[in-house]
Amino acid sequence: MNHPEIVYEDNHLLVCNKPPGWLVQGDRTGDRTLTDWGRAYIKEKFDKPGNVFIHPVHRLDRPVTGLVVFSRTSKSLERMTGLFRGKKISKSYLAIVDGKPEPETGELRHWIQKDPKKNVSKAYDHPGGSSKEAILKYELLAFDVRRSLVAVYPETGRPHQIRVQLSTIDCPIQGDLKYGCPTPNPDKSISLHAFKLEFLHPVKKEHLVLKCLPKTDSWGLFKNHIDELG
Repeated sequence: MNHPEIVYEDNHLLVCNKPPGWLVQGDRTGDRTLTDWGRAYIKEKFDKPGNVFIHPVHRLDRPVTGLVVFSRTSKSLERMTGLFRGKKISKSYLAIVDGKPEPETGELRHWIQKDPKKNVSKAYDHPGGSSKEAILKYELLAFDVRRSLVAVYPETGRPHQIRVQLSTIDCPIQGDLKYGCPTPNPDKSISLHAFKLEFLHPVKKEHLVLKCLPKTDSWGLFKNHIDELG
Protein backbone atom coordinates (compact mmCIF):
# COMPACT_ATOMS: atom_id res chain seq x y z
CA MET A 1 0.00 0.00 0.00
CA ASN A 2 1.58 3.28 -1.09
CA HIS A 3 -1.41 5.59 -0.78
CA PRO A 4 -3.82 6.34 2.10
CA GLU A 5 -7.03 4.35 2.43
CA ILE A 6 -10.23 5.89 3.82
CA VAL A 7 -11.54 3.91 6.79
CA TYR A 8 -14.28 6.26 8.01
CA GLU A 9 -15.62 9.68 7.06
CA ASP A 10 -18.50 12.00 7.82
CA ASN A 11 -18.96 15.76 8.19
CA HIS A 12 -16.89 15.79 11.39
CA LEU A 13 -14.12 13.20 11.01
CA LEU A 14 -11.86 11.66 8.41
CA VAL A 15 -10.01 8.49 9.39
CA CYS A 16 -7.47 6.85 7.12
CA ASN A 17 -4.90 4.06 7.02
CA LYS A 18 -1.50 5.77 6.81
CA PRO A 19 1.07 4.15 4.52
CA PRO A 20 4.69 3.77 5.66
CA GLY A 21 6.97 6.71 4.95
CA TRP A 22 4.28 9.38 5.14
CA LEU A 23 4.51 12.24 7.61
CA VAL A 24 1.28 13.14 9.40
CA GLN A 25 2.31 16.79 9.63
CA GLY A 26 5.11 18.76 8.02
CA ASP A 27 8.70 18.90 9.23
CA ARG A 28 11.92 20.46 8.00
CA THR A 29 12.13 18.00 5.08
CA GLY A 30 9.23 19.76 3.38
CA ASP A 31 7.86 16.39 2.21
CA ARG A 32 4.18 16.07 1.37
CA THR A 33 2.11 15.02 4.36
CA LEU A 34 -0.98 13.02 5.18
CA THR A 35 -2.61 16.31 6.19
CA ASP A 36 -1.90 17.74 2.72
CA TRP A 37 -3.43 14.65 1.17
CA GLY A 38 -6.54 14.85 3.38
CA ARG A 39 -7.06 18.52 2.59
CA ALA A 40 -6.78 17.88 -1.16
CA TYR A 41 -9.15 14.90 -0.88
CA ILE A 42 -11.86 16.94 0.89
CA LYS A 43 -11.39 19.89 -1.44
CA GLU A 44 -11.79 17.77 -4.56
CA LYS A 45 -14.61 15.53 -3.31
CA PHE A 46 -16.83 18.38 -2.15
CA ASP A 47 -15.59 20.98 -4.64
CA LYS A 48 -14.77 23.35 -1.78
CA PRO A 49 -13.41 26.80 -2.64
CA GLY A 50 -10.64 28.40 -0.59
CA ASN A 51 -8.99 26.76 2.40
CA VAL A 52 -10.25 23.46 3.81
CA PHE A 53 -10.21 22.87 7.57
CA ILE A 54 -8.67 19.53 8.46
CA HIS A 55 -6.42 18.82 11.43
CA PRO A 56 -4.86 15.61 12.79
CA VAL A 57 -5.96 14.70 16.31
CA HIS A 58 -2.84 12.58 16.95
CA ARG A 59 0.26 11.42 15.11
CA LEU A 60 2.07 8.28 14.04
CA ASP A 61 5.81 8.10 13.45
CA ARG A 62 6.86 8.26 9.81
CA PRO A 63 7.70 4.54 9.40
CA VAL A 64 4.55 3.41 11.26
CA THR A 65 1.31 2.49 9.49
CA GLY A 66 -2.33 2.49 10.54
CA LEU A 67 -5.25 4.57 11.72
CA VAL A 68 -4.95 8.35 11.85
CA VAL A 69 -7.91 10.54 12.83
CA PHE A 70 -8.49 13.99 11.36
CA SER A 71 -11.07 16.48 12.53
CA ARG A 72 -12.96 18.39 9.85
CA THR A 73 -14.36 21.05 12.19
CA SER A 74 -12.98 23.04 15.11
CA LYS A 75 -15.72 21.61 17.34
CA SER A 76 -14.77 18.00 16.64
CA LEU A 77 -11.06 18.85 17.00
CA GLU A 78 -11.60 20.31 20.47
CA ARG A 79 -13.68 17.34 21.56
CA MET A 80 -11.41 14.68 20.05
CA THR A 81 -8.38 16.31 21.64
CA GLY A 82 -10.22 16.10 24.95
CA LEU A 83 -10.94 12.41 24.42
CA PHE A 84 -7.27 11.66 23.78
CA ARG A 85 -6.09 13.71 26.74
CA GLY A 86 -8.72 12.15 28.97
CA LYS A 87 -7.66 8.65 27.90
CA LYS A 88 -11.17 7.96 26.64
CA ILE A 89 -9.96 6.44 23.38
CA SER A 90 -8.98 2.77 23.35
CA LYS A 91 -5.93 2.17 21.12
CA SER A 92 -4.71 -1.19 19.84
CA TYR A 93 -1.54 -1.76 17.84
CA LEU A 94 0.02 -4.77 16.16
CA ALA A 95 3.77 -5.32 16.09
CA ILE A 96 6.16 -7.93 14.80
CA VAL A 97 9.15 -8.11 17.13
CA ASP A 98 12.43 -9.98 17.28
CA GLY A 99 12.38 -12.70 19.91
CA LYS A 100 9.54 -13.59 22.23
CA PRO A 101 8.31 -11.43 25.11
CA GLU A 102 8.57 -12.91 28.58
CA PRO A 103 6.07 -13.14 30.13
CA GLU A 104 3.82 -13.59 27.11
CA THR A 105 1.29 -11.12 28.53
CA GLY A 106 2.28 -8.18 30.65
CA GLU A 107 2.47 -4.48 31.43
CA LEU A 108 5.45 -2.22 30.82
CA ARG A 109 5.93 0.94 32.87
CA HIS A 110 8.86 3.27 32.20
CA TRP A 111 9.77 6.93 32.29
CA ILE A 112 10.62 8.19 28.83
CA GLN A 113 12.79 11.13 27.90
CA LYS A 114 13.24 12.26 24.31
CA ASP A 115 16.37 13.81 22.84
CA PRO A 116 14.91 16.13 20.17
CA LYS A 117 18.29 16.76 18.56
CA LYS A 118 18.84 13.05 17.88
CA ASN A 119 15.10 12.27 17.57
CA VAL A 120 15.47 9.30 19.89
CA SER A 121 13.79 8.40 23.18
CA LYS A 122 15.23 6.57 26.17
CA ALA A 123 13.27 4.56 28.72
CA TYR A 124 14.21 4.51 32.40
CA ASP A 125 12.98 2.43 35.32
CA HIS A 126 12.62 5.48 37.56
CA PRO A 127 11.49 9.09 37.06
CA GLY A 128 14.07 11.81 36.58
CA GLY A 129 14.68 15.08 34.80
CA SER A 130 11.97 15.86 32.26
CA SER A 131 10.99 12.22 31.75
CA LYS A 132 7.30 11.28 31.61
CA GLU A 133 5.63 8.06 32.67
CA ALA A 134 4.80 5.61 29.87
CA ILE A 135 2.49 2.62 30.32
CA LEU A 136 1.43 -0.08 27.91
CA LYS A 137 0.02 -3.59 28.03
CA TYR A 138 0.90 -6.30 25.54
CA GLU A 139 0.01 -9.87 24.66
CA LEU A 140 1.66 -12.47 22.45
CA LEU A 141 -0.58 -13.50 19.54
CA ALA A 142 1.76 -15.84 17.62
CA PHE A 143 5.40 -16.96 17.53
CA ASP A 144 7.44 -18.29 14.60
CA VAL A 145 10.99 -19.49 15.29
CA ARG A 146 12.54 -16.10 16.11
CA ARG A 147 9.81 -13.49 15.72
CA SER A 148 6.54 -12.74 17.46
CA LEU A 149 3.26 -11.08 16.56
CA VAL A 150 2.25 -8.95 19.52
CA ALA A 151 -0.82 -6.87 20.32
CA VAL A 152 0.00 -3.64 22.15
CA TYR A 153 -2.37 -1.43 24.15
CA PRO A 154 -0.74 1.88 25.08
CA GLU A 155 -2.28 3.80 27.96
CA THR A 156 -0.09 6.85 27.37
CA GLY A 157 1.21 8.49 24.21
CA ARG A 158 4.87 9.36 24.68
CA PRO A 159 7.32 9.92 21.80
CA HIS A 160 8.38 6.57 20.29
CA GLN A 161 6.81 4.90 23.33
CA ILE A 162 5.95 1.48 21.92
CA ARG A 163 9.21 1.28 20.00
CA VAL A 164 11.49 2.03 22.94
CA GLN A 165 9.51 0.09 25.53
CA LEU A 166 9.49 -3.12 23.49
CA SER A 167 13.18 -2.66 22.81
CA THR A 168 13.89 -2.52 26.55
CA ILE A 169 12.58 -6.08 26.95
CA ASP A 170 14.82 -7.27 24.10
CA CYS A 171 11.98 -7.35 21.59
CA PRO A 172 12.79 -4.59 19.10
CA ILE A 173 10.22 -4.06 16.37
CA GLN A 174 11.04 -5.64 13.02
CA GLY A 175 12.78 -3.11 10.78
CA ASP A 176 13.34 -0.56 13.56
CA LEU A 177 17.07 0.11 13.27
CA LYS A 178 16.81 3.07 15.64
CA TYR A 179 15.77 0.84 18.54
CA GLY A 180 17.82 -2.28 18.09
CA CYS A 181 16.56 -4.33 15.15
CA PRO A 182 19.62 -5.38 13.11
CA THR A 183 17.96 -5.46 9.67
CA PRO A 184 15.63 -2.99 7.89
CA ASN A 185 12.36 -3.74 6.15
CA PRO A 186 12.70 -3.45 2.37
CA ASP A 187 10.23 -0.55 2.24
CA LYS A 188 11.94 1.26 5.17
CA SER A 189 8.84 0.79 7.31
CA ILE A 190 8.83 -0.72 10.76
CA SER A 191 6.35 -3.45 11.60
CA LEU A 192 4.19 -1.39 13.93
CA HIS A 193 0.58 -0.75 12.92
CA ALA A 194 -2.21 1.24 14.59
CA PHE A 195 -4.85 -1.44 14.20
CA LYS A 196 -7.97 -0.39 16.14
CA LEU A 197 -9.52 2.68 17.77
CA GLU A 198 -12.64 2.73 19.95
CA PHE A 199 -14.26 5.97 21.07
CA LEU A 200 -17.49 7.91 21.35
CA HIS A 201 -18.11 10.06 18.28
CA PRO A 202 -17.41 13.67 19.38
CA VAL A 203 -20.65 15.03 17.87
CA LYS A 204 -23.00 12.13 17.12
CA LYS A 205 -22.21 10.39 20.44
CA GLU A 206 -22.20 7.01 18.69
CA HIS A 207 -19.78 4.28 19.80
CA LEU A 208 -17.23 3.80 17.01
CA VAL A 209 -14.98 0.78 16.55
CA LEU A 210 -12.60 1.42 13.67
CA LYS A 211 -10.16 -1.21 12.40
CA CYS A 212 -7.72 -1.64 9.55
CA LEU A 213 -5.26 -4.44 8.89
CA PRO A 214 -1.64 -3.93 7.84
CA LYS A 215 -1.16 -4.47 4.13
CA THR A 216 2.56 -4.17 3.42
CA ASP A 217 4.72 -7.17 2.56
CA SER A 218 6.66 -7.00 5.83
CA TRP A 219 3.67 -8.55 7.64
CA GLY A 220 3.61 -11.67 5.45
CA LEU A 221 5.06 -13.99 8.10
CA PHE A 222 1.89 -13.68 10.20
CA LYS A 223 -0.66 -13.01 7.44
CA ASN A 224 -3.01 -15.82 8.47
CA HIS A 225 -3.09 -14.72 12.10
CA ILE A 226 -3.62 -11.07 11.08
CA ASP A 227 -6.45 -11.91 8.69
CA GLU A 228 -8.31 -13.58 11.55
CA LEU A 229 -8.33 -10.26 13.41
CA GLY A 230 -10.32 -8.56 10.65
